Amino acid sequence: MDGAKLRVSRSCAIGLDELEWRFTGSGGPGGQHANTSNTKVEVRFDVENSSSLGPRQRARLLERLGPVVAATASDRRSQHQNRELALERLRSRLAAALHVNPNRLATGPSRAAKQRRVEDKRHHAEVKRSRRRPDPAEE
Repeated sequence: MDGAKLRVSRSCAIGLDELEWRFTGSGGPGGQHANTSNTKVEVRFDVENSSSLGPRQRARLLERLGPVVAATASDRRSQHQNRELALERLRSRLAAALHVNPNRLATGPSRAAKQRRVEDKRHHAEVKRSRRRPDPAEE
């Protein structure tokens, strides 16, 4: 697995050698197999000491997730499947923390929208006017 990377976003990839793995017995289903196998997986990523992150990425992750990010999985009976799940959970947590919402630019209504609004008001006023009783002075 030397040189393999976990792609978090278009601009961020983390070397798998920077991840710390821990395996323990899982409390879930599996019968005797679960009692003898370390199928629960925890993967940890040290944000502070990572060489894969740029300064802005590191600052954003430290602010949003803290110095160490961890993900666990014990859903499946197989350690391999739990490794994949834990890796995907870690990737999605990091990606969500790195996501930056673009600033919204306030815009005004277009000329056509203003015209439509005025026309609708005129039409509505005309409808209301047509519902009135005729004025006896006008007859």
